[in-house]
Amino acid sequence: MKFRILHQTRRRLRIDLGLKRLSLREADVLAFYLEKQIPVIRAVVYERTRHAVIFFAPGTENEIFAALSRYDYDEEAAEVPENNARRLARTYQERLAGMVLMRFLMKYLVPLPIQTIVIWIRAIRFILKGLSCLRRRKLEVEVLDAISVAVAMFRGDHSTAASIMFLLGIGELLEEWTHKKSVDDLARSMALNVDKVWLRGEEGEILIPVSSVKTGDQLVVRTGNVIPLDGKVLEGEALVNQASLTGEAVPVLKREGAYVYGGTVVEEGECVFAVDRQSGQGRYDLIVRMIEESEKLKSDTESKATSLANRLVPYTLGGTVLTYLLTRNITKALSVLMVDFSCAIKLCMPLAVLSAMREAGNYNGTVKGGKYLEALAKADTIVFDKTGTLTYAQPVVSAVIPCNGMEEEEVLRVAACLEEHYPHSMAKAVVQSALDRRISHAEMHSEVEYVVAHGISSTIDGKKVVIGSRHFIFEDENVILAEKDEGVLDRLDGAHSYLYLAIGGILSGIICVCDPLRQEAPSVLKQLKQAGIKKTVMMTGDNFHTAKAIAREVGVDEFYAEVLPEDKARFVEEEKRRGNKVIMIGDGINDSPALSASDCGIAISDGAAIAREIADITIGAEDLNELVFLKHLANGLMKRVDSNYRFVLGFNSLLILLGVSGVLPPTVSAFFHNVSTLGISIRSMTDILA
Repeated sequence: MKFRILHQTRRRLRIDLGLKRLSLREADVLAFYLEKQIPVIRAVVYERTRHAVIFFAPGTENEIFAALSRYDYDEEAAEVPENNARRLARTYQERLAGMVLMRFLMKYLVPLPIQTIVIWIRAIRFILKGLSCLRRRKLEVEVLDAISVAVAMFRGDHSTAASIMFLLGIGELLEEWTHKKSVDDLARSMALNVDKVWLRGEEGEILIPVSSVKTGDQLVVRTGNVIPLDGKVLEGEALVNQASLTGEAVPVLKREGAYVYGGTVVEEGECVFAVDRQSGQGRYDLIVRMIEESEKLKSDTESKATSLANRLVPYTLGGTVLTYLLTRNITKALSVLMVDFSCAIKLCMPLAVLSAMREAGNYNGTVKGGKYLEALAKADTIVFDKTGTLTYAQPVVSAVIPCNGMEEEEVLRVAACLEEHYPHSMAKAVVQSALDRRISHAEMHSEVEYVVAHGISSTIDGKKVVIGSRHFIFEDENVILAEKDEGVLDRLDGAHSYLYLAIGGILSGIICVCDPLRQEAPSVLKQLKQAGIKKTVMMTGDNFHTAKAIAREVGVDEFYAEVLPEDKARFVEEEKRRGNKVIMIGDGINDSPALSASDCGIAISDGAAIAREIADITIGAEDLNELVFLKHLANGLMKRVDSNYRFVLGFNSLLILLGVSGVLPPTVSAFFHNVSTLGISIRSMTDILA
């Protein structure tokens, strides 16, 4: 590929691609290719100017130039999804601009006779839709639209008819855009959220970007992994949750010869499969069709809005007839007909929901449908998992208790020397603590012996050294306490986990390890209470003492310790039977049943893949305050919906009264009605918490 450098700094490069034209698809493929390159931090390709802006690591310009030189569109295009948010937005922006431009040209530049012919042709479409609705024996909004257009046309008021059709067309376009954008966002959150995969090759397993996978490559997936692409199982067995594609509640057993689909999740087991379709060629379209055929996306509010809009149609028609019978004035009767409630109600509600979903995305939240925001707004009970949710799931050493005359530093030095060979979270905590205290722990022991689920055994200066659990140290290894250390075990509380270090058969030190509470957690719970949550619950598989300490520190109303995954789900179901609306928030495989059972399941973004898959909402792992933001957003959405209802009913009722009283003619009433509908729709698309 040939290109020309327009501007270059130490970290940024702007190039001219040297092309006469560049389609949106070609721009997306090039941007995707550039962002695959290791030195590239971010790349933006502008199809209109045919320029690319590349942000890169300093000193890697030559690598980027080489990558651009070997770029091949045909080779890369297969990896990029045909559907993308930018293309969707551009399509509808152009259609919207085209409609506005056509309206301007028709009104000010086209001769009146031609205008009239075009308006009649367009009016016929609306009239036929109304007649079709009547033939189906339904009295819906299309009938009102048809009557409004037809009456205006037959009265010779072509300008009013054109205005009505223009605003109705804008409304239809915005509603279609809303639906497609929502479906696209949901489909991507369900199936296109895998960045890296394990590839099996001759030298073993390596972690590679999913974009680098080719047809025929062998991928390995294990318990809790999302299956990234479609393919056929070569070996192994796995129970796969296919609910995102098929709606099946029960996991399906996949063994050699079976087919697996991208976007599904391995609940148990592991398997190796050969990729049948590369990234961008999988089941995306199938997922989109599934969503479009379901009601999952719609909230109760949206469904009620559509239902209410249709139920108001007979009242509008009845009001028109009654006004004519009482006044014998066709102008006053038309004032009622021109101002219907249904148009604004049907349009602004889904736009408000879309706006809230988009706003959640701006703050690292992924919402899979409007109904989950509504459930979040109505929720009065929230159930937290502990580890990885209220805590960081990163154990740290909180204290070192030396015994048998040893110093703290020496205890930690020996422990770190042994534990650095042991790939466990508590072992990492010990090693990190030694690093933080700048304690050097050079190798001083003989070969390390692992005792699974118990601890480590080795030898230092001819003495046997063991570190591990209480059971391992005192029961398996028969370690004793020095006389002056008697009673040290009785003073230990249950809020910590402990590693016991013994040298030469005598206890030499105790290392206290805890999983620290997130700093913001107590504040988050208080803010949730202020936002409408009445009951906060913590459920954990940890022991009672640890759970009690965390519960007291964080300030939950209730806590349950040593619970199993099914216990969490059972508790959620019981709360729902009592009439409570329940939020469940967790991050692990063991939280999945409760996430599924709740009215609104929320997963932490860096948790298990299956938890993210099953959850209705995903939030970032960095800060629990995102949960408070989501609650306020959901509450704000419901307030906006209520506000929209009040405005639509109040303002349009006022227009009808002014029309019936003769203050406003039908054309002016129609103008104010349509402008107000457009205005409230635009307001519905703005940020709720701005």
